[in-house]
Amino acid sequence: MARILVVDDSFMMRKSIRTILEKAGHTVVADCADGEKAIFAYDIHRPDLVTLDITMPGMNGIAVTKQLMKSYPDAKIIIVSALGQKRMVFDAIESGAKNYILKPITGDNLILVINLVLGISSPLETEDATTA
Repeated sequence: MARILVVDDSFMMRKSIRTILEKAGHTVVADCADGEKAIFAYDIHRPDLVTLDITMPGMNGIAVTKQLMKSYPDAKIIIVSALGQKRMVFDAIESGAKNYILKPITGDNLILVINLVLGISSPLETEDATTA
């Protein structure tokens, strides 16, 4: 499955996302608590996808997204945030994020969005296709 970088300033959120991803068969190549470390980790690991908090100390998720997109235009970034203001969502997508998920997250929603962004067939889609 996918190799994923998890970035969030909350240890518990990183742990929760890691658990969801690993249970779904993905590999977490690294997890980081701030934007600068996230960029460094991306350079080293070149993950298939990044889950990225928008509000972090220092460099926020929008700035990280912009910087990653400059160096890696094909990067796949999903913003995971407690902030759902239209302007924030617009800024995230405009900066290059492929999707935006509101916290609190559910495992099914996170995996569905990751599969959508990566073009992976989801078990939910398969079930719907067979029952239609």
